[in-house]
Amino acid sequence: MNGSANGRPGPASLCSREPRVPADRLVAEMVPPPRFDSVRFETYVPDPAQPSQAEAVQVLSGFAAGLDGAGAAGGSRRRWFRRGPAAPAGPRGVYLDGGYGVGKTHLLASLWHATPAAPERKAFGTFVELTNLVGALGFRQTVDTLKDHRLLCIDEFELDDPGDTVLVSSLLSRLVEAGVALAATSNTLPGKLGEGRFAAADFLREIQGLSAHFRPLRIDGDDYRHRGLPEAPAPFSADEVARAAHRTEGASLDDFPALLDHLSRVHPSRYGALCDGVRAVCLTGVGPVPDQSTALRLVVLADRLYDREVPVLASGLPFDRLFGEDMLKGGYRKKYFRAISRLTALARDAGSLVAS
Repeated sequence: MNGSANGRPGPASLCSREPRVPADRLVAEMVPPPRFDSVRFETYVPDPAQPSQAEAVQVLSGFAAGLDGAGAAGGSRRRWFRRGPAAPAGPRGVYLDGGYGVGKTHLLASLWHATPAAPERKAFGTFVELTNLVGALGFRQTVDTLKDHRLLCIDEFELDDPGDTVLVSSLLSRLVEAGVALAATSNTLPGKLGEGRFAAADFLREIQGLSAHFRPLRIDGDDYRHRGLPEAPAPFSADEVARAAHRTEGASLDDFPALLDHLSRVHPSRYGALCDGVRAVCLTGVGPVPDQSTALRLVVLADRLYDREVPVLASGLPFDRLFGEDMLKGGYRKKYFRAISRLTALARDAGSLVAS
């Protein structure tokens, strides 16, 4: 680690980190991330031009109120979506569908906070974190760990391969049978999961089974992170980034291609731990992502940095030029646009590091 001019140790390198995450930490961290720790329905500001946003707040508030009984199962569950005197069997969860930046994660975390249950009886995690939990604990132990929960919130619900489809379909079916309420967010309607990424038709039964667990709730609107804001900030020079990294306590400094290579050797479930204690990420030589596997790993890292509100200062190309046209038109395009949106927001946050 290099020294800095003011006597502090020089910036860390993410490439030097190889975190190990025990299974009990994966379970303990199934709560809303720091960025969403203090959000509530009251702090969500619906766009007046998009009535679906205010409607989502009302529906989710009712959803939470319907979980006020002794457990998730039973009579309280049957009141969630009652529209008449009868309470027919139907979806036992809600699925927030909409573009990136309309506040779906804010609403999902608000639901978690509003649900009247002890933190250990409600879980919040991304789809990737949920599948990683199964990988760490095994299917049966994951069911046993979550089956007594009142609520399971799944953010960024997207199916990237047939194995995940079958795995998650089986897991959620078991949890619904145990009376666990479900809530999820995605940019893809539940009936369209996996479309454009694998032979979804071959797994239609599993996909339809997943869809049956949820009532879709559409949220329209523009990306709030860029609403009324200028275009993405221009990158800084490599010297400016390096100087900012050396004078910023808790900053990391890495060459972008080297970081992408390092991510290939760290499981995505550990990307959160990779960022532990990092207050700013400084990158030099940002350029186009070379292939789809690398791009998907970068998406996960961008999500973890955004969750933790870690500013990103970079030299090279601007973040809206990370992914090629073929990627932005392919099956994972919504993931890439989300990553661009989030990295751009973090780049704006990082501007003060150079100004200071």
